[in-house]
Amino acid sequence: MEQNLSLEQIQNFKGKYPRQLWYLFFSEMWERFCFYGMRGMLVVFMVGQLGMNDRIANLQYGATQAWVYAFTFIGGLFADKILGLRKSLFWGGILMIIGSVILSIDPKNFFFIGIGFTIVGTGFFKPNISSMVGQLYQDGDPRRDAGFSFFYMGVNLGALIGGYICIAVAEGSMWQSLVPEHLRWNVGFGFAAIVMIISLLTFTQTQKKLGTIGISPLLEIESSKRKRMETLTYVGSLLIIPVIIVMVANTVYTDYFMMFIGPASILYLLYEMKNFSAAENKKLFAALIFIIFSIFFWAFFEQSGGSLSLFAVNNLNNTILGVKLSPNGVNNSANSFFVIGFAALVGLVWLWMAKRKIEPNTVIKFGLAFLFLAAGFWIFYYTKFFAGADGRTSLGLFTFGWFIITFGELCLSPIGMSAMTKLSPLKTQAVIMGMWFLASAYGQYFAGLLGANIAEASEHATNLEKLNVYADGYKQLGIYALIAGVILILISPLVKKLMQEVK
Repeated sequence: MEQNLSLEQIQNFKGKYPRQLWYLFFSEMWERFCFYGMRGMLVVFMVGQLGMNDRIANLQYGATQAWVYAFTFIGGLFADKILGLRKSLFWGGILMIIGSVILSIDPKNFFFIGIGFTIVGTGFFKPNISSMVGQLYQDGDPRRDAGFSFFYMGVNLGALIGGYICIAVAEGSMWQSLVPEHLRWNVGFGFAAIVMIISLLTFTQTQKKLGTIGISPLLEIESSKRKRMETLTYVGSLLIIPVIIVMVANTVYTDYFMMFIGPASILYLLYEMKNFSAAENKKLFAALIFIIFSIFFWAFFEQSGGSLSLFAVNNLNNTILGVKLSPNGVNNSANSFFVIGFAALVGLVWLWMAKRKIEPNTVIKFGLAFLFLAAGFWIFYYTKFFAGADGRTSLGLFTFGWFIITFGELCLSPIGMSAMTKLSPLKTQAVIMGMWFLASAYGQYFAGLLGANIAEASEHATNLEKLNVYADGYKQLGIYALIAGVILILISPLVKKLMQEVK
């Protein structure tokens, strides 16, 4: 029967994609609906409902998102050492459901409590489902990048639907007659709870078909001892939530944490590396280079949930080709829309190039990602030349900027996840994947700082002046992205040597 498949049978699949990829695809799709739906609401909710100014809201957004991704490192560690990928994912889903329900009941008074549960839950959920995707493939399988690109399309299908619907309902530009005004934010957060339940049910009903992928790493020890360690992990994760709530609500604590967690994770990796061969350690050093550069990519890209969210609310008109849309809904979902349209195509292009031995290596792909990112931010900058006297500019041109950036993301994010699984030994894959998301945490953190600086520079300005300040800030980010892309392409021969046989 299919549930009794061995790992070898799963990995020896025919065609472009393994069947099990579909199960993980749908589970991740609904979880991303939850995550991106909430992400799109955060800054607007903090400014409009909690009374924060733009600068503080950007800092708070950066801190919140940094904790979300930082906890993926911790979640990956406990999955590797105690729970296994499956139990970790299930526990994370439960915590995310609790957090979303709390926010849907009373988002104003319980905001940080709900966020605390969501942060810890995402940490246990997110890195482990990506690791399971990697284990569907044998080492050296050229179909792996295409598989991650397809999986990434599922991520973005959820992000598209949740990213638009949640904020559009919450701000009142969608379903106005169906949702009472005083309940709009409750309903927006409530959507996240419902779809997270669907995500968890999808996984629990299909996990038997994953063979041995994701099972407990402690099966060889006594059952009672294993259960005790698992129970302590569950209890510990609950006890840490109040600490997370306090640290998220006070961004200065986040500053201290970010000073600590990055160096600590690198030291831990160096400790683990003493158990590996020289060849394996060279690959891990290559993975670290990708991880460090990804910090800069996400610091720019994740303006989407911070400064670009406020830019959309204040400085964009609400029509594309005569169709009225929520500007912030578009900002929060346009990238996902384009990923859905082009992720599979880009994946097939990599396969086509691989068969002809002309596929660029991972380092070159990362360099291209920054070049696309630079071009997109320059388009955001050029929106200032299409503005009216009211400080509002073209939503269509802004959306085109996201179209360009999408190709940069497709050159980095799914490729990066795939590279992490190819460059790391199996016993430390979840930790490496956690470090990959920890790099996103730093990106989110720096995104908040960058957005706060832009917001501070535009304080007390007219809407037109604010547009110019934000646009000029995006021009600077475009220049920095261009420099990073050129550096990556120049050092590609060195990194390629570290990667050895990995493409």
